[in-house]
Amino acid sequence: MKAVVQRAFAASVEVEGEVIGEMAKGLVVFLGAHQDDTDADAAKMADRVVGLRIFSDEEGKMNLSLRDLWARDEQAGVLAISNFTLYGDASKNRRPSFITAAPYDEGNRLFERFVEELRRLDCPVETGVFGADMKVRLVNDGPVTLILEVMGGVLR
Repeated sequence: MKAVVQRAFAASVEVEGEVIGEMAKGLVVFLGAHQDDTDADAAKMADRVVGLRIFSDEEGKMNLSLRDLWARDEQAGVLAISNFTLYGDASKNRRPSFITAAPYDEGNRLFERFVEELRRLDCPVETGVFGADMKVRLVNDGPVTLILEVMGGVLR
């Protein structure tokens, strides 16, 4: 499972001209599932996202996580967007191959599992629509962007 995580001041996602998910301060997570991913990988990724210490503390250092913000009664959440193209391989051709991405139904199931885990961790989360043509808008904060990958329960 691979995620591109961006710290944001605000973000929204729309499908067919309708905003279906939005958030203020928090993280935008573009998530792709690999063909070998498991429920344990989804749980590990959710836990890592919620615990990432990439928000500024009083001294301006990246030292706070979403959990820390909630403990301070600060509103912060996640906008999770499914994105199978994270497993696109363009190393041999100009047109990417997506053969290592999870098949559609399994990718959807694993994305939903990731979202369930975020909610189990008391994370406010909004989503796009799996497999839809989505328009994502975000106001990046920093910018702070990280790429995370979990395979076989191990974070890389």
